[in-house]
Amino acid sequence: MKAFGIRHLSPAGAYYVRKFLDLHQPDVVFIEGPADFNPLMERLTDKEIRPPFAIMAYTVEAPVQTICYPFAQYSPEYQAILWARENQKECRFFDLPSNYVLALPDRGRDEKEVKEKISLYERIASQSEDGDIEYFWERNIEQAKSVQGYMMGSRTFGEKLRENTPVTSFDMVRDLLRERFMKRKINDCIASGVPEEKIVAITGAFHTVGIEDREDEMRDEDLESLPSVETKVTLMPYSYYRLSKYSGYGAGNAAPAYYELLWEGLNREDVTFHEQMYLTKLANYMRLHGGIVSSAQVIESVRLARELARLRGGEIPTLTDLKDASVTCMGEGKFGEMAMGFAEADIGTKIGSIPEGVSQTSIQNDFYRQLKQLKLEKYKDSVTQQLKLDLRENLRVKTKESAFLDLNRSFFLHRLCVLGIDFAQNQRRNQEGATWAEDWLLLWSVEAEIQIVESILKGDTIKQAVSYTLVERMKNAHTMAELSQVMEDAFYCGMPEILQNAMREIDNQTAGAIAIHDIAITSKKLSDMLLYGDIRKLNREPIVPVLTKLCLRASLTIVSEAFCDDAAAQILCEDIQILHNVFLANEMLDYELWMRAMMELARRDDVNTRVSGICMSILLDCKRIDANELGNELSKRLSRGMPADLGAGWFSGLSMRNHYALIARLSIWEALSDYLDTLDDEEFKRSLLFLRRAFAEYDPKEKDMIAENLGEIWGVNKEEASEIVNTPITSEDVDLGDFSFDDF
Repeated sequence: MKAFGIRHLSPAGAYYVRKFLDLHQPDVVFIEGPADFNPLMERLTDKEIRPPFAIMAYTVEAPVQTICYPFAQYSPEYQAILWARENQKECRFFDLPSNYVLALPDRGRDEKEVKEKISLYERIASQSEDGDIEYFWERNIEQAKSVQGYMMGSRTFGEKLRENTPVTSFDMVRDLLRERFMKRKINDCIASGVPEEKIVAITGAFHTVGIEDREDEMRDEDLESLPSVETKVTLMPYSYYRLSKYSGYGAGNAAPAYYELLWEGLNREDVTFHEQMYLTKLANYMRLHGGIVSSAQVIESVRLARELARLRGGEIPTLTDLKDASVTCMGEGKFGEMAMGFAEADIGTKIGSIPEGVSQTSIQNDFYRQLKQLKLEKYKDSVTQQLKLDLRENLRVKTKESAFLDLNRSFFLHRLCVLGIDFAQNQRRNQEGATWAEDWLLLWSVEAEIQIVESILKGDTIKQAVSYTLVERMKNAHTMAELSQVMEDAFYCGMPEILQNAMREIDNQTAGAIAIHDIAITSKKLSDMLLYGDIRKLNREPIVPVLTKLCLRASLTIVSEAFCDDAAAQILCEDIQILHNVFLANEMLDYELWMRAMMELARRDDVNTRVSGICMSILLDCKRIDANELGNELSKRLSRGMPADLGAGWFSGLSMRNHYALIARLSIWEALSDYLDTLDDEEFKRSLLFLRRAFAEYDPKEKDMIAENLGEIWGVNKEEASEIVNTPITSEDVDLGDFSFDDF
């Protein structure tokens, strides 16, 4: 048996493993990977498959766990599989099956183990001036000039890793188990009659030495003693970003797109191919994004990279050399100028593809079934398309499915959004709440396919996956606002059971301490569902008691919430407006109790004055006070005895609603003008900030109307008054001492 040690994403490994197999012509090629992946072996060589792709194994029961084995065009394992197909030889995965791997007690690495492993990599990398394990591997192993050179470098690297990994570490214990199983599969193959010299095993460099000594194979009783879970496997498209180590993939490399250039150069037998193509791609990106890069600069970058390689003990430039040279020659010494170009040239945007029907998961099948059923197939396109939905029953059609086609489309698209599948984007227009119309933008990408496959971790169908997601979010919700978001998502997704459970949890929380902000958000969502629930065929009866309790709680606690600073008052004023609209929209609520609370807040002078102002505005809007009462309140709030910031804060609150109603009352602006006349310079400066902030709530047309009122009062023309109203205030304009602009 012959072993070939590799790095899992190694262009040189992929190139030389084919040379090695050509030389030895084995009958059986073993590949490091779970043995239960073997049923997929034939499909991996399908001509319509475009790398990168991955084999994913996942547990069928919660908590869901996964392992993923990605393949690029330049993966040595993938090239070995292709070689076996081309030469009509047998190829097998021979690692511990996924049902055992995913069931192993994963206590993970403790902090000490992590530090030791990092330290080991740093020691190896220190032998190179690059100072990074990625570039150390490239200079010392990827640039090998022969099969023997690559194998020796890889073997030495693997042995050093093995020697310096503590025997008792989690990684080592797990890896030794895997190697014992690999030995078992090799010995079984020899026992079946395959000559030992006709077997080649391709593994990561770490395992090469471990499987050469085939003693201590895993016995039946050893295998049976291991924990096991039910798993399934599937093929899925992958992307270069997900393949890179920057996505969190532990076996990834820093530059998948760059490594593809190395692979192409090896196949062309041109050791300079990667350097020219990399720098050319980098220059093209810079030019397309506004940079000025000449051909002479590219040529100089190539020359400098080669010189740097020689200075650092190499012959061929590595990625480090190419980057350093390009920063000097194309980026004027500034890395930041080229950061985005490096991301494009290093990682790229390549995404693999798998033909439909090739090892699709149940959730993929469900997605495409619904896509056809809901007549959305034409929207599976790389060009953005708009979809307008009318959720009302279509009375002009004969079948129930057709009558509620758009409603079911809405449920489906909202479910995709909950799962984070980037196929549909809801365009929320000026339609507050949940009306009968929805606008969507649909755009298909392979990335969406990946997201669908990954959703199998949550359920076999789209609906099951959404249910799992919402239930988990509900379990982990710490506030009523989080629960209300689950409730709203369940409403839009057409999942009444989840909705009922979320409302039940909200109902349970009404007896405890609740922030008024959470009450406002939740009440708004419940009110919308109550008003428009019939469109989505929702049973609205359970909503009423929950909404009633929340609004009762709001009426009883709103006064105590008003003892707050200005930052909190701003949020509270918005919450009060939300709650007031809820009371107006639902007749079964105790409106009079709420109005009594508004009356109390409007007349009290010991709460935040901005809150008093907004409550006074609500009373005015509801005709609960007349002009005389408003005048009296104006006289009190905008009097010389009232501190400037308090008076201006009250007026700011008053101005948050009923803009036109306030503008039409000239007496209000006369009172404001008289108030300002009573202030000294310092008081005026302090009040000005609040007033300018109040005016910021008005649109340009409304500001012009205010200016007209003030111009009449001040005896100046409209344009002069408009300039005063619209001039912004800055911190340099006034010295407010300890006053904090952060409150605003």
